[in-house]
Amino acid sequence: MTHYDAILLSSFGGPEGQDDVIPFLRNVTAGRGIPDDRLEEVAHHYRHFGGVSPINEQNRQLKAALEAELAARHIDLPVYWGNRNWAPYFRDVVAEAEANGHTELLGLVTSAYTSYSGVGQYREDFEKATAGTSVSIDRIREFFDHPGFVQPFVEGVTDAAASLVAAGVAPDRIHVLYVTHSIPTAAALASGPEFGDGGAYVAQHLAVASVISEAAAPAAPWSLVYQSRSGDPRTPWLEPDINDAIGELAAGGGADAVVIVPFGFVSDHMEVMWDLDNEAVATAGEHGLEVRRVPTPGVHPAFVGGLVDLVLERVDDVPADERPHLTSLGPWPDHARVTSGAVVPSDAAVPAVEATTR
Repeated sequence: MTHYDAILLSSFGGPEGQDDVIPFLRNVTAGRGIPDDRLEEVAHHYRHFGGVSPINEQNRQLKAALEAELAARHIDLPVYWGNRNWAPYFRDVVAEAEANGHTELLGLVTSAYTSYSGVGQYREDFEKATAGTSVSIDRIREFFDHPGFVQPFVEGVTDAAASLVAAGVAPDRIHVLYVTHSIPTAAALASGPEFGDGGAYVAQHLAVASVISEAAAPAAPWSLVYQSRSGDPRTPWLEPDINDAIGELAAGGGADAVVIVPFGFVSDHMEVMWDLDNEAVATAGEHGLEVRRVPTPGVHPAFVGGLVDLVLERVDDVPADERPHLTSLGPWPDHARVTSGAVVPSDAAVPAVEATTR
């Protein structure tokens, strides 16, 4: 059993002003040789919102909510917050924690599913940040089917479907679109080939979507769709894109309304605001479909409480068969420990992951 002395809230990071946008995108695409003029094509998403991504402020709010929940439960664990691609960077936060005498950190990563960008890349970042220090970082398990993560989506789909029914849409004419970030099909397979062509990444999403729909809108058909495809167009990525799916629904006459559920994400960051609230909502309107977009968990009490529960699982070394989960895939195993630049295997199997473009 490890005696943890602090929590590291770990996220992607984002720019907080127009001057930050291109440097931030350089960080995200480091080593790929992408010129600034190509980055500027992506930058307009951020510039549309004044160059400010909401993700950092959302993490400040989540950090404060976690601190309040920990205090309410009389749990003495300070919360640090660090990012992969923008300040506060992991290396700086690790140095701060070490200076404060906190050397056994538990990484609380804001990614719920198994993929390279959600698991492997954070592990690599932790290795770099802890190299040459006395600090070690463990990472909590993927929480895709933890009740605290799922409950906000159940409430959101329930409310959205009720709103559409109140507006005169029949329950079976509502199509629920569960949307997550697309990744290359090879990367999806590598996330857990024993789960089939889509790997663990697709299997986890399908399992959670089924749970949410059964609880919130059993009469409404549903689909798993994807967003935010990027990279070489010759590389196969997970499909269908949400906009294509909306067009096909309208052309087939199979729905009068869609409910968009961004259950691949924990907060309303740039990809939710631009790809869904801007593009997907516009696509639905162009096809004459009513549309509702479900909120992400953010600082929903169930989500915040669930994250603290996940922390306590590791602090108290709770056996796997006592850990809460809502699908037959869970509870997902804990991962290898990161300490001074080396990965130390845990006693649980670590699902294989492969590189992807985030």
